[in-house]
Amino acid sequence: MKYIALLFTFLFISCDSENKKVENFDFTTTFETSKGTQTATYEEVIEFYTQLAAHHKSVSIYELDKTDSGKPLNLVTFNTERTFESEFSGDRNKNILLVNNGIHPGESDGIDASMMLIRDLAEGHIEAPKNTIIAVIPVYNIGGALNRNSTTRTNQNGPEAYGFRGNARNYDLNRDFIKTDSRNAKAFTKMFRMVKPDLFIDNHVSNGADYQYTLTHLFTQHNKLGGELGKYLHTQFMPRLEDSLQQKQWDITPYVNVFNSTPEKGFTQFMDSPRYSTGYTTLYNTIGMMVETHMLKPYKQRVEGTYELMKSFINIADNDAEVIKELRKNAMTNYKPGNSYPINWKVDSTQTTTLDFKGYEGEMMASTLTGAQRLKYDQEKPFTKEVPYYNYFTPTESVTIPEKYIIPQGYWDIVTLLRNNKIKVTQLQKDTLVTAEVYHISDYKTRQSPYEGHYLHYNTKVNTSTEEFLAKEGDYILDTQQEGVRYILETLEPAAPDSFFNWNYFDTILQQKEGFSPYVWEDKAEAFLAENPDIKAEFEAKKAADPEFSNNWFAQLDWIHKKSPNYEEAHLRYPIVRVGG
Repeated sequence: MKYIALLFTFLFISCDSENKKVENFDFTTTFETSKGTQTATYEEVIEFYTQLAAHHKSVSIYELDKTDSGKPLNLVTFNTERTFESEFSGDRNKNILLVNNGIHPGESDGIDASMMLIRDLAEGHIEAPKNTIIAVIPVYNIGGALNRNSTTRTNQNGPEAYGFRGNARNYDLNRDFIKTDSRNAKAFTKMFRMVKPDLFIDNHVSNGADYQYTLTHLFTQHNKLGGELGKYLHTQFMPRLEDSLQQKQWDITPYVNVFNSTPEKGFTQFMDSPRYSTGYTTLYNTIGMMVETHMLKPYKQRVEGTYELMKSFINIADNDAEVIKELRKNAMTNYKPGNSYPINWKVDSTQTTTLDFKGYEGEMMASTLTGAQRLKYDQEKPFTKEVPYYNYFTPTESVTIPEKYIIPQGYWDIVTLLRNNKIKVTQLQKDTLVTAEVYHISDYKTRQSPYEGHYLHYNTKVNTSTEEFLAKEGDYILDTQQEGVRYILETLEPAAPDSFFNWNYFDTILQQKEGFSPYVWEDKAEAFLAENPDIKAEFEAKKAADPEFSNNWFAQLDWIHKKSPNYEEAHLRYPIVRVGG
């Protein structure tokens, strides 16, 4: 019923655009009237799409949930065979490409390029895809778009004015997809899980090195996407996109993942974990790509390049619509209970791709400002050199996919996050004894400064034990064999880099709640060792082997306490358990 109600809400808002129709509306964009020096304001963008929808049946604008700005997230679709079933039902016969713009509103290239793209499709200036519906988020970070200025993009060459990177609560939304602290991310998740796009583009502008290219691409990492789908992305889709753009005289290279150094020695592909947009969309086997135009190129050139890139992307996606649909369907077979699932990765330095890279000569020289060494590029000295590109990754840590996870009912906040992602979670109707795998956190590191509202953990390690676990009536249980299996694994496995554990949702287990007074415990500890000679022998051996331990009386008492029944069970015990697999 909620699904049907949501569709009716969309229907009302879409049809309401007919009542706002302005005759003879000029669909020339601000970008075009300014000769490529300005970007549209948020209000101009929404009015443009509202009028486009009023004038063309193939275009609709939908209003979704509110963002942190107080304004709703919008979704625009181009569909030549418009019905709601064709766009939002699970049995549609077309694929959907979702394009995200303005996640960082200062990087406005995609906002303007998408306006022109949807207009040109609707007005027949370019050929419409036959097998693909185009869905566009006009501006994702509305709060940032409304915070307009001309100075904060220090490294960027135009436009004249633009939005700010932080949203209405100063979140960087391209770090929020997995943790969903913002209303923006919650609205995106709800939309994404309803629309279920097959392909995804997120339009950005780069920071980093200087080079000749206007366009760079950052496809989701193909090993992480995995299987035949990842192979198709790497060996077919990406090369064809590069070739298509080069034929149109738009050279493109992989995103240059280099900062304050020159790229000639080679660089690695960016690994997009689920905090990022393409890392999140990968969890649902969506083919994802970030467009990263080069910050120093003129704004007009960057927008036009983004427009041409999206056209080429759509053409390939449309020609391969059936192939993509089948590959995505088959990808689910990789994630069965008992199969191995990689949760951490490293660069595979044994495999590289050689790029004919078009850069500029750069050198380190003495700074006249600070006296230190500074990097200086010379655009009068362009070059083409063979550069190694490290775009293969190999797993460093994997888990076995369980059949189920059990979540104690006290962790309702985790269940809310799961359900927001359309993960099916049920509650036990009675107490149930199960054999379960239990994790204890054995080690972790924590950022010493705040990161996107959190003190993020990393390098998390766990010890595993098998126990008879009493799951209580009302506890939550979820089956891994559902569409969101990868999302489940990436969030509930604590060692995964963007797990809910690493995003601080379980920090209460890291603090010991009960302790001991040394003068009281001293006598009890001595009696405990006398009753447990094996533990006493282990204690004496540790003192003999570890001088630091033998000289620290409190560490010795604490060690004995942790071996005793007095030590609380909950400390460092991860409360979600694994069953089967």
